[in-house]
Amino acid sequence: MKQAFAKAGGLNIRYLEGGSDPADSSRKKRHHVLFIHGLGSSADRWLDIPDALALLDLHTVALDLPGFGMSDKPEDIDYTIDRFVEVVADFMGKAGMGEEGPVSFVGHSLGGYVAAQLAARHRNLIDRLVLIDTSGMLHGPTPLLQQYLEAAMNPSKESVRAVFEQLVADPIRIPDILVNGFIYRINQPGAKHAFKSAFDNSVYNQIGVDALKQIGDSKVPTLIIWGMQDRLIPLEYSRVFQESISGSSVVIVEDAGHAPFAEKPAIVCELLHRFLIIDTQEKKAIT
Repeated sequence: MKQAFAKAGGLNIRYLEGGSDPADSSRKKRHHVLFIHGLGSSADRWLDIPDALALLDLHTVALDLPGFGMSDKPEDIDYTIDRFVEVVADFMGKAGMGEEGPVSFVGHSLGGYVAAQLAARHRNLIDRLVLIDTSGMLHGPTPLLQQYLEAAMNPSKESVRAVFEQLVADPIRIPDILVNGFIYRINQPGAKHAFKSAFDNSVYNQIGVDALKQIGDSKVPTLIIWGMQDRLIPLEYSRVFQESISGSSVVIVEDAGHAPFAEKPAIVCELLHRFLIIDTQEKKAIT
């Protein structure tokens, strides 16, 4: 994956890109996949999955949302779902996505909320939607989410590790580099403000059933992936999304917590491969 920056919504947005140049005229109809990370995370959290899908002739892009990773973090703005949607929609045009071939969104947690809102508001921008342990239907923070906020506002190796070990099915899967990386990022200027602002907006405001129904009514093919042992946004929420988005399907990943793509990357990569490529090819063959 190569690193680049683009100006979107008046902010510098950092992103990682896989696959050949979308400006290449021979590639104009290629399928684009946009990965949107969760709260307090960054594009790097997707590990090798975007690279693996790029080898299958997909143009993959994983961005750092404003306020996170290496993207701009101004302290004089509110980090709301509406702002994220605005920036991502603008970013797509700057990154060569949307005008030359279909675009699929893969969103995790907060990124799933952003992706779902994009799908509800901008049907013309999206071909397929993947929601992974997504937020958007909470009525306030779960106990672990509240603990995550407290660790982010006052980070230490002990407090961050205590949260991260509850985010996975097996605590042994949390290396020191993951803990240290989070502490480094959250201590960057503007990062705590962005985290708290995004937390408050996304946890206390729902996307709403009507918006989710609109995704189904617009016939956006939707795959919902959830970790069986998710303690941050429990498994019961997967059913809320499935019941609200008609035609959607759910896959539960066993022995995985809030980020199944990090604990079971091979399984999730194969799920994405089938949904984004094989199912699309089979649909085209039928029609």
